[in-house]
Amino acid sequence: MLPLSIPSPSEGVWHLGPLPVRGYALCIILGIVAAIWIGERRWVARGGRSGDVSDLAVWAVPFGLVGGRLYHVATDWKLYFGDGQNPVEALYVWRGGLGVWGAIAFGALGVVIGARTKGIKLLPVLDAMAPGVLVAQAIGRWGNWFNQELYGRPTDLPWGLEIDEAHRPVDSLDRATYHPTFLYESLWCLAAFAVVVWADRRFRLGHGRVLALYVMAYTAGRFWIESMRVDDVQLDDVFGLRFNEWTSIVLFLAALAWFVWSARTHPGREEQVYREGRQPEPVTDAENAD
Repeated sequence: MLPLSIPSPSEGVWHLGPLPVRGYALCIILGIVAAIWIGERRWVARGGRSGDVSDLAVWAVPFGLVGGRLYHVATDWKLYFGDGQNPVEALYVWRGGLGVWGAIAFGALGVVIGARTKGIKLLPVLDAMAPGVLVAQAIGRWGNWFNQELYGRPTDLPWGLEIDEAHRPVDSLDRATYHPTFLYESLWCLAAFAVVVWADRRFRLGHGRVLALYVMAYTAGRFWIESMRVDDVQLDDVFGLRFNEWTSIVLFLAALAWFVWSARTHPGREEQVYREGRQPEPVTDAENAD
């Protein structure tokens, strides 16, 4: 083991009898739990009913997992449908490969469907849930550590990440340590969470501006972190940038435009978070006693 470096796990899968327990999956699950817990507390503080976010997660989580996998397969389809590849492996989500953009887009679609069925206004609940997603992303990135994937360029810095030879790029097999981009993104997401929550409390953001601030904060960090990564992706040179870098730029500008437009046209915060006629009944003393 090299001094002053971050070791990679020797195993990413443990077995409890016949049941495999995967570090990647555990990180995703813990992230989801954290996002629901934070979103629930924020939603209640906004005037929503306890349990709403958990109900919406029933829609958002499966939609997000499907969307994340679809994005990954669509942008790296040669890994599964190229010469000599096995298309069935596109279903092997436990091996990694969940595109964050697809997960967020489809997860939001799930929230749209769930919110409509429950009579919840969409923008207030997205504002309540968005910061928790940053924490989920911070936790989920540790799954890449277990899989020894999505790291950055070789480095001799003290916090370099040790990568086994079997997981190194073919052009740097003689290098042992690489930038731990999973850690950079995890820390960035936690810092962004603190900034977004502070801004929401300080300025009482509403009408989708917390969501927009989340998108701007995340994409700003993802842009520079993405530029450090050396993983082999299919769309690695789109007008000089990786496809995910362009995605970060476009989403950042779109979120900024929404933030400015929303602040000008809908200052302040929503007073009602449910659609007209769909407000939940007040909780009675008997229900509180239960």
